[in-house]
Amino acid sequence: MENPVLVEVLRGTAVESRHRGTVAVVDAAGKTITAIGDVSRPVFPRSAVKALQALPLVESGAADALDLSPAELALACSSHNGEEVHVNSARVMLVKAGLDEEALECGTHWPKRMQDVAQLHRADVCPCALHNNCSGKHAGFLGLARTLGVATRGYIEPDHPVQMEARAAMEGMIGMSLSDMARGTDGCSIPTYAMPLDRLAQGFACFGTGEGLDPIRADATARLYDACVENPFMVAGTGRFCSQVMGALAGRVFVKTGAEGVFIASIPEKGLGVALKCEDGATRASETMMAAVIEALIELDEDESKALAPWLKPRLENWNGIHVGDVRPVREAFQGMRRAAG
Repeated sequence: MENPVLVEVLRGTAVESRHRGTVAVVDAAGKTITAIGDVSRPVFPRSAVKALQALPLVESGAADALDLSPAELALACSSHNGEEVHVNSARVMLVKAGLDEEALECGTHWPKRMQDVAQLHRADVCPCALHNNCSGKHAGFLGLARTLGVATRGYIEPDHPVQMEARAAMEGMIGMSLSDMARGTDGCSIPTYAMPLDRLAQGFACFGTGEGLDPIRADATARLYDACVENPFMVAGTGRFCSQVMGALAGRVFVKTGAEGVFIASIPEKGLGVALKCEDGATRASETMMAAVIEALIELDEDESKALAPWLKPRLENWNGIHVGDVRPVREAFQGMRRAAG
């Protein structure tokens, strides 16, 4: 099956580029409400599953033992910009576990925004692992290791108890074993497992509703959901889709991006989970796809619609600031989604 074109890129009024994609909208019982493209094809969800990987941190009691705040729990689910608040919060999470940034095994890269890069240059400071967009997740992994009483060194390895707990949590949420699925290594060096989009969507329907989960897990998903939607800036940062959309919709939706054009969402009021992938891995297209899905599935008020609008039709400007084109969803592809979701 060839996946359909879901996003077009205009130069003036002419279509210059096209992005194909796949979208699964599934309820907590596993019923596919609507699907676009081949949603049974496994994909690497990458950072889109960080909230599931954070479940053992809460379920084990580690989050309470370390006195992690809701903002810190949101950071454990984040792919952050490396802004000062993100870096400092990750550092505090490590301190609470009796560790420092030397324990992080996620690697180092510069912050996402030039403003934050410039700030480091002015201070004559090089970035450290705390600036890595995954440092909050890794600080959570290390806190879990300390609470479990296992070695912190090598916590990124597939057979480390921390990664085994994270894998078990993902398997429990998507309702399938990952032992026979393709395994790769993520950008931050932890294992990443391929999984079908429809199963991923079901997992996030359960994440947002708690349906079908035992009480301990349901409490953990609720805590992480609330932490993220109440502290959306910690999940991404300035100018980012996840932070802006969750902030604008004020608890109605949890959204999280992953590398290579993956996005997930939990929509509790509809009892639905969403998982999508832009086939060519383009973030600009996956953001527009998710904006179109949200617009189709949720009745938005005027303020919410206004906040979502820039993501539904991002402007393309040249170096002189001249409006030269737009990114837009293929409306016909999303028309049946609202009817299917009721």
